[in-house]
Amino acid sequence: MSTAVAPETQALGTKDAPPAAPPVTVTEKAAQEVRRHIAEMIERKEIEPDGKLYLRVRVQGGGCSGFQNKLDLDAKYDEKTDHKLEFHGIEVVVDKRSMLYLAGAVVDFHDDLNKRGFTITNPQAKSTCGCGSSYSM
Repeated sequence: MSTAVAPETQALGTKDAPPAAPPVTVTEKAAQEVRRHIAEMIERKEIEPDGKLYLRVRVQGGGCSGFQNKLDLDAKYDEKTDHKLEFHGIEVVVDKRSMLYLAGAVVDFHDDLNKRGFTITNPQAKSTCGCGSSYSM
Protein backbone atom coordinates (compact mmCIF):
# COMPACT_ATOMS: atom_id res chain seq x y z
CA MET A 1 0.00 0.00 0.00
CA SER A 2 1.46 3.35 -1.09
CA THR A 3 1.16 6.50 1.01
CA ALA A 4 2.56 8.84 -1.63
CA VAL A 5 0.69 12.11 -2.08
CA ALA A 6 -0.32 13.19 -5.56
CA PRO A 7 1.92 16.01 -6.96
CA GLU A 8 -1.02 18.40 -7.29
CA THR A 9 -1.78 17.92 -3.59
CA GLN A 10 1.81 18.64 -2.58
CA ALA A 11 1.71 21.95 -4.44
CA LEU A 12 -1.62 22.96 -2.91
CA GLY A 13 -1.29 26.29 -1.16
CA THR A 14 1.94 27.27 -2.90
CA LYS A 15 0.74 27.14 -6.49
CA ASP A 16 -1.72 29.99 -6.03
CA ALA A 17 0.29 31.91 -3.45
CA PRO A 18 0.89 35.57 -4.37
CA PRO A 19 4.42 36.34 -5.54
CA ALA A 20 6.75 37.47 -2.78
CA ALA A 21 7.36 41.21 -2.60
CA PRO A 22 10.83 42.26 -3.73
CA PRO A 23 13.21 42.69 -0.78
CA VAL A 24 14.12 46.19 -1.97
CA THR A 25 11.98 48.55 -4.06
CA VAL A 26 13.15 51.50 -6.18
CA THR A 27 10.58 54.19 -6.95
CA GLU A 28 10.07 55.46 -10.48
CA LYS A 29 11.42 58.88 -9.47
CA ALA A 30 14.64 57.31 -8.11
CA ALA A 31 15.06 55.17 -11.24
CA GLN A 32 14.58 58.25 -13.41
CA GLU A 33 17.32 60.08 -11.48
CA VAL A 34 19.69 57.10 -11.84
CA ARG A 35 19.07 57.05 -15.62
CA ARG A 36 19.69 60.82 -15.78
CA HIS A 37 22.95 60.48 -13.87
CA ILE A 38 24.17 57.64 -16.12
CA ALA A 39 23.28 59.70 -19.24
CA GLU A 40 25.36 62.60 -17.88
CA MET A 41 28.29 60.25 -17.24
CA ILE A 42 28.08 59.03 -20.86
CA GLU A 43 27.90 62.63 -22.10
CA ARG A 44 31.03 63.53 -20.10
CA LYS A 45 32.67 60.37 -21.51
CA GLU A 46 33.24 58.95 -18.02
CA ILE A 47 31.75 55.66 -19.23
CA GLU A 48 31.24 54.09 -22.65
CA PRO A 49 27.75 54.46 -24.18
CA ASP A 50 27.35 50.67 -24.18
CA GLY A 51 28.83 50.30 -20.68
CA LYS A 52 26.69 48.59 -18.06
CA LEU A 53 26.14 50.20 -14.67
CA TYR A 54 24.01 48.83 -11.84
CA LEU A 55 22.57 50.70 -8.89
CA ARG A 56 24.22 48.97 -5.93
CA VAL A 57 22.30 49.14 -2.64
CA ARG A 58 24.17 47.94 0.43
CA VAL A 59 24.35 48.15 4.19
CA GLN A 60 27.61 48.62 6.01
CA GLY A 61 28.56 48.98 9.64
CA GLY A 62 29.30 52.45 10.91
CA GLY A 63 27.82 55.75 11.95
CA CYS A 64 26.49 56.70 15.37
CA SER A 65 23.83 53.97 15.48
CA GLY A 66 25.62 51.01 13.90
CA PHE A 67 24.41 50.67 10.29
CA GLN A 68 24.55 52.91 7.22
CA ASN A 69 22.93 52.51 3.80
CA LYS A 70 25.05 53.09 0.72
CA LEU A 71 24.08 53.69 -2.90
CA ASP A 72 26.62 53.51 -5.71
CA LEU A 73 26.75 53.00 -9.45
CA ASP A 74 28.74 49.82 -9.98
CA ALA A 75 29.89 48.07 -13.16
CA LYS A 76 30.30 44.78 -11.29
CA TYR A 77 27.69 42.11 -10.69
CA ASP A 78 28.63 38.72 -9.24
CA GLU A 79 25.85 36.17 -9.55
CA LYS A 80 27.36 34.17 -6.67
CA THR A 81 27.28 36.98 -4.11
CA ASP A 82 24.68 39.44 -5.48
CA HIS A 83 20.95 39.47 -6.11
CA LYS A 84 19.89 41.36 -9.24
CA LEU A 85 16.51 43.11 -9.49
CA GLU A 86 15.00 45.45 -12.06
CA PHE A 87 12.83 48.50 -11.42
CA HIS A 88 11.57 50.99 -14.01
CA GLY A 89 14.32 50.18 -16.51
CA ILE A 90 17.32 50.11 -14.17
CA GLU A 91 19.07 47.08 -12.77
CA VAL A 92 19.72 46.99 -9.04
CA VAL A 93 22.23 44.73 -7.29
CA VAL A 94 22.28 43.93 -3.59
CA ASP A 95 24.84 41.66 -1.95
CA LYS A 96 23.38 38.74 -0.03
CA ARG A 97 24.53 40.01 3.38
CA SER A 98 22.91 43.41 2.85
CA MET A 99 19.72 41.73 1.67
CA LEU A 100 19.23 40.43 5.22
CA TYR A 101 18.99 44.02 6.51
CA LEU A 102 17.03 45.58 3.63
CA ALA A 103 13.82 43.54 3.53
CA GLY A 104 11.03 45.97 2.68
CA ALA A 105 13.35 48.95 2.09
CA VAL A 106 12.37 51.61 -0.45
CA VAL A 107 14.87 53.71 -2.42
CA ASP A 108 13.39 57.07 -3.39
CA PHE A 109 14.58 60.42 -4.73
CA HIS A 110 13.45 63.79 -3.37
CA ASP A 111 13.84 67.13 -5.10
CA ASP A 112 12.17 69.89 -3.13
CA LEU A 113 13.07 72.87 -0.95
CA ASN A 114 13.69 70.89 2.21
CA LYS A 115 15.31 67.79 0.80
CA ARG A 116 17.26 66.85 -2.33
CA GLY A 117 18.77 63.47 -2.92
CA PHE A 118 18.26 59.76 -2.52
CA THR A 119 16.76 58.23 0.60
CA ILE A 120 16.38 54.65 1.74
CA THR A 121 13.42 54.02 4.01
CA ASN A 122 14.02 50.80 5.91
CA PRO A 123 11.12 49.45 7.98
CA GLN A 124 13.55 47.26 9.94
CA ALA A 125 15.39 50.27 11.41
CA LYS A 126 14.50 50.57 15.08
CA SER A 127 16.08 53.96 15.70
CA THR A 128 18.19 56.53 13.86
CA CYS A 129 20.94 58.84 14.99
CA GLY A 130 20.35 62.58 15.35
CA CYS A 131 21.59 63.44 11.86
CA GLY A 132 19.66 60.56 10.29
CA SER A 133 22.62 59.01 8.47
CA SER A 134 22.74 55.77 10.46
CA TYR A 135 20.35 53.46 12.26
CA SER A 136 20.15 50.50 14.62
CA MET A 137 18.24 47.28 14.18
